[in-house]
Amino acid sequence: MRGFIHHIDLTVKDPWASAWFYDAVLGYMGYRRLREDERGFDWEHTEAPDRLPSIGIFKAEGPNAARIHDRYSPGLHHVAWIAESRDDVDRLHALLIEIGATVLDPPADYPEYGDGYYAVMFADPDGLKLELVYEPRDKPGLSHI
Repeated sequence: MRGFIHHIDLTVKDPWASAWFYDAVLGYMGYRRLREDERGFDWEHTEAPDRLPSIGIFKAEGPNAARIHDRYSPGLHHVAWIAESRDDVDRLHALLIEIGATVLDPPADYPEYGDGYYAVMFADPDGLKLELVYEPRDKPGLSHI
């Protein structure tokens, strides 16, 4: 288990304005909202034995709190979650359209990232890039992982 992600905390301009988005997207992926306090929110995964990784969104503070997120500046580029199937990716895409989320790239094959790599890329209300990706697990050369 060494090296597995324990939690991810993201800073956003207004966690209360973004919570609906994360409730919908993370809820689709099997997370539930665990905690809310004066700083923001945490979600935990309902199917993982230890409920990890947890995902948090917290209010940005400091002199750069109001800046527009730029994934090409130092810091977070994007977060990608594993999908169970291509259909899983397509269903999230439909949910994103339904809730009016920003879809950066609709579901598509990305052979440059690997055989069978199929993903939807989207943004949270602050412009943070997020992704749901399906990649077949029975690919040659991955049996050792």
